[in-house]
Amino acid sequence: MNEVKRRIDELREEINKHNHNYYVLNTPQISDKDFDMLLKELESLENSHPEYHDPLSPTQRVGSDLSKGFEHVVHERPMMSLSNTYSVDEVDEWFKRIDKSLGGADFSIVGEMKFDGTSISITYKHGRMVRAVTRGDGTQGDDVTANVKTIRSVPLQLQPGDWPEEFEIRGEILMPWEVFEKLNAERAYNEEPLFANPRNAASGTLKMQDSREVARRHLDARFYYLLGDNLPFDNHYDNMEAARKWGFKVSKAMKKMRSLQEIDDYIAYWDEHRKELPVATDGLVFKVNSLREQLNLGYTAKSPRWAVAFKFNPERACTPLRFVSFETGRMGIVTPVANLEPVQLSGTIVKRASLHNADILDELDIHEGDNLYVEKAGEIIPQITGVERSLRKADAKKVEFVRTCPECGSPLVRIFGEAAWCCPNKYGCRPQITGRIEHFCARRMMNIDGIGEETAEMLYAAGLVNRIGQIYDLKKEQLEVLGRMGEKSAMRIIKGIEDSKQVPFERVIYALSIPNVGETTAKRVAHTVKNMDVLMEMTLEQLTAIPDVGPIIAKCIYDYLREPVNVENISDLRRAGVQMGLSADKLEPAGTALAGKSIVISGTFSHHSRDEYKDIIEQQGGKNVGSISKKTSFVLAGENMGPAKLEKCQKLGIPLVSEDEFLNLIRN
Repeated sequence: MNEVKRRIDELREEINKHNHNYYVLNTPQISDKDFDMLLKELESLENSHPEYHDPLSPTQRVGSDLSKGFEHVVHERPMMSLSNTYSVDEVDEWFKRIDKSLGGADFSIVGEMKFDGTSISITYKHGRMVRAVTRGDGTQGDDVTANVKTIRSVPLQLQPGDWPEEFEIRGEILMPWEVFEKLNAERAYNEEPLFANPRNAASGTLKMQDSREVARRHLDARFYYLLGDNLPFDNHYDNMEAARKWGFKVSKAMKKMRSLQEIDDYIAYWDEHRKELPVATDGLVFKVNSLREQLNLGYTAKSPRWAVAFKFNPERACTPLRFVSFETGRMGIVTPVANLEPVQLSGTIVKRASLHNADILDELDIHEGDNLYVEKAGEIIPQITGVERSLRKADAKKVEFVRTCPECGSPLVRIFGEAAWCCPNKYGCRPQITGRIEHFCARRMMNIDGIGEETAEMLYAAGLVNRIGQIYDLKKEQLEVLGRMGEKSAMRIIKGIEDSKQVPFERVIYALSIPNVGETTAKRVAHTVKNMDVLMEMTLEQLTAIPDVGPIIAKCIYDYLREPVNVENISDLRRAGVQMGLSADKLEPAGTALAGKSIVISGTFSHHSRDEYKDIIEQQGGKNVGSISKKTSFVLAGENMGPAKLEKCQKLGIPLVSEDEFLNLIRN
């Protein structure tokens, strides 16, 4: 194999790997700039050596975010990507090419923010939202209408105006910095992987099956492109200003320009002031304003010639390392943290940055007193990206990962198949104990108002609560003398403890801190087993058979329920009156209207979410099934039902029942 072919094969393999990390796993491993450089190198080699053409090369397609959980919809007009530039000179060269292509005719350019979110295309008819579809692979995307409807900045009904009877508008779904910080703080508390940046968080949220959870995350949107046959103006700028009047959130940064100097000044201004925006941006976009000139300039195979994206470089600083601390979390995982000399980065002071795990610490090869390069991933999470080895002292010792727990001294064990090291002393290690107390009392668990991190630490230090079951033995008099609590705070906690006895069984399971059992899994387990007695008697095989519970989670539940401390806790909770089974209304069917029927749910709905309809079907004696077959009784068909399912129903003669017909059926 010659050298060129070998390099082409290497690049294809590497780019495919990064595409998978980005689009499937939502965990990018390299920056956008580095990825683009790899892709440009491959494009150059393939153009120079057409004998090595491969229709499956990553240069022949656009990465996809398609999800199996949503209906796929073909875009009426393909959603193409933009070519990226990383210097002012490259933008200037693009401007000169446009000038030359248009034969020196007078033209204007529109500059816009390049928001860092997930692309969306929304269709409106008669002033009402009809369908929202993700970019997908550019040719087809996922129908996420139900989730987009929860975003308050997206109009469902347009303001009065001269809007066309039908049009498409494109934009970005975004997660504001403030929401992103709260979400990651919540995930950190639950020891779940953090989102790398708001873009990944927005993309993951938009693909959630529960639109209620989507609504809770308060996504936002910005719109930047209007398409249709009867647009009000023949230029991009005026069309977007019209869209703003119709109720769409269009960036105030949009500006019309006619010269290179204006463009260069625009770049310089926003390179600095973008840090003041409430949402993430990663660059600017420049477009030829005239729609007629856009049409004349046309497209390459992958992107329009009349537009270009300028990408900002991430802000980076080099600062001395003070020391590396090792911190034990609620689930016993030990995390190395770089404690730095304070440095200002993207508008905030950075003092600490997670080093994640032993493998990353070893890969960075950090020594005592090193000068470390720190960036803000997504401009919010401090991230160590390298070491300035030229400044390293000759006798500096390498920072080694600890072998014992920094809190209790227990020898650490490595979690099989993962990079994490864990303290096995679950029931004798202070941060694990106090972390479980705090988790148990949190809002989405038992919702005991007044017991947060600080109070959990005080209760443990005072010897009042060493395990969660003892929370229900607390007395007002004991709490009043704790720190600076006082009578009012003590009464609030006592009331919260009493109220928690009515918390549903599924939330009790979530509150127990069973490893790998999150909110959704806890609900699935509760609705399958019905009560704690059944759960405690189940074998590994029976646990594995629960929907969404695989061998790993099953083993976690099985081991947890055979630990004497946990058995004692559950006994204490039961004695206190905490819910140890599903309530009567959830156990008994609400009716028998759907007894013996197998029902498929398809499309989007107005009155209830898909999950709520699944619950209704089960409560009425029916069975939810995922695919259409001869045994399907009927399809509960919402808006935008997929054409493939519709065709299969017609072929097999399966009845379609509308949302209103279904609700009438239940009521009757």
